[in-house]
Amino acid sequence: MFRGIRPLLRGSTYSGALFAYCGALASLPLLPFAALPAMALPSAPVGVQFALTVLVWSVLIGVIGLARTTRRVLIACARRMLGVPLPDPEGERRRAGSPGDGAASSTASGADRLRTPLWLLSHVVLGWAGAQLSILLFVASLLLPGGWAGAEAGVSVNGWSLRAESGWQSWATALCCLLLAAALCPAVTYALRWLAPRLLGPSSAERLALAAERERALAERNRLAHELHDSIGHTLTAATIQAAAAGEVLSADPVAARAALRSIEESTRAALEDLDYVLGMLREEKAGTAPTRTLADLPELLDRLRHAGAVVEPELSGDYAQVQGTLSRAAYRILQEGLTNALRHGAGGPIRVKVAATPDSLELEVVNRTGAGSGMSPAAFPTSGHGLPGLFERARLLHGEIEAGPDGPEHWRLAVRLPVRLSA
Repeated sequence: MFRGIRPLLRGSTYSGALFAYCGALASLPLLPFAALPAMALPSAPVGVQFALTVLVWSVLIGVIGLARTTRRVLIACARRMLGVPLPDPEGERRRAGSPGDGAASSTASGADRLRTPLWLLSHVVLGWAGAQLSILLFVASLLLPGGWAGAEAGVSVNGWSLRAESGWQSWATALCCLLLAAALCPAVTYALRWLAPRLLGPSSAERLALAAERERALAERNRLAHELHDSIGHTLTAATIQAAAAGEVLSADPVAARAALRSIEESTRAALEDLDYVLGMLREEKAGTAPTRTLADLPELLDRLRHAGAVVEPELSGDYAQVQGTLSRAAYRILQEGLTNALRHGAGGPIRVKVAATPDSLELEVVNRTGAGSGMSPAAFPTSGHGLPGLFERARLLHGEIEAGPDGPEHWRLAVRLPVRLSA
C-alpha cells in the first residue's frame, strides 16, 4: 500500500506533470491559426470543423518540432523536469569540438528531426488529456458530496453523466475522484519518461557515433598511459641509479656527483613536461603542445644512460633521421622502454643498442647482460607488468614484429622490426 502511494510523495512526480501541462499551454497560441481553415468553411458540420482544426493544429505543432533549436530546448527541459539522462544532439557535440563522422551525424540529425515532432505531439496530447481529466475529477470530488447541502449532485459531460445519491456513497465517489486526479500526475510523468529516451534520445546512427567516440577516447587514454609509463618509468629508473652513484662519490669525486645531479635535473624536467601534458589531457583541459620524442632525440637518451653509469654501445646505420611521424615516436618509446628494462634488470656490463633504417623497414635491438651483479636491489625497481605488453601492443598496431627473451645464458634481447611503408 505504501509503495503504491510513494510516487505521490515525490516532488519529481509533480514536476513531470507540470512539464506536461506547460507543453499543453505552450500550444495554445497556435490554436487561432489552426482554426482559420475551419472558419473558412462555416457551412461544414461542427464535427468536421473540429477535426480540421485539430488536424491543422497537429501539423503546426509538428512543424515547430522540426527545428533543431526546438529539439535542443526539449532535451534540456526533459533532463531538468523529468530527470531523464539524455545526451546532447550529435551536431551539438561536433560543434563543441568532439570528433565524429560527418555521414553518421547527418543521418542522425535527419532521424532526430522526424522523431522530435512526434515527441512534441505526444507531449501536448498528454498535457491536455492530463490537465482536463485532473480538473474534471477534482471538480467532481468537490461537487459530488452534495448531500450535506440538501441537493442532488452530479456531473454531466457530452451526454455522459455521473450522479451519486446523498450519503456515504457520494463521499466515497468524491474520494475516488480525488485519488484518481492525484494518480494522473504520476501516470503522465511516467508516460513522458518512457517516451523521452525513445523520441528524444540518440538515434541508431548517433549511438554508433557515441560508441565510436568512446572508443577513440579510450584509445587515446591508453596511448597516454603508455607514454606516461615509458617516460616517467625511464626517468625514475635513471634518476634512482644516478642518485645512488652520486651518493657514493659525493666525497671522493664532487665533480662527478654534481654531473649526476645535473643529469637528474634535466631528465626530471623533461619528464615533468610529459606529465603535465598527460594530466591535462586526462582532465580534459586545454593541454599545451605535446612533447614529441623521436629518434632524433636518441643521442640525448643515450647520454642520460651514460650519466647514470651505464656503458652504452650504439650501432646506428641508415638514415634514421628521415623516419618521421608516428613511426619515429613509437621507435623512440620502444628503445626507451628497452633501455629502462636494461637498467632495472640488467647485471651491468655494456648495453648494445642497434638502430638500422632501410627504405622498407626499421630494426631496433637492445641487448643487455642478465643475472646478479647490477649492484641495485630488485626491490628498488618495482615493476607494473605493463612494460613488455605495451611494447607488443605498439608493435602490433604498427604491423611490426617483436621478439623479447633470453639470448644465450647471460643476455636478454629485445628485437623489433617495423615496416616503414605501412607506418609512414
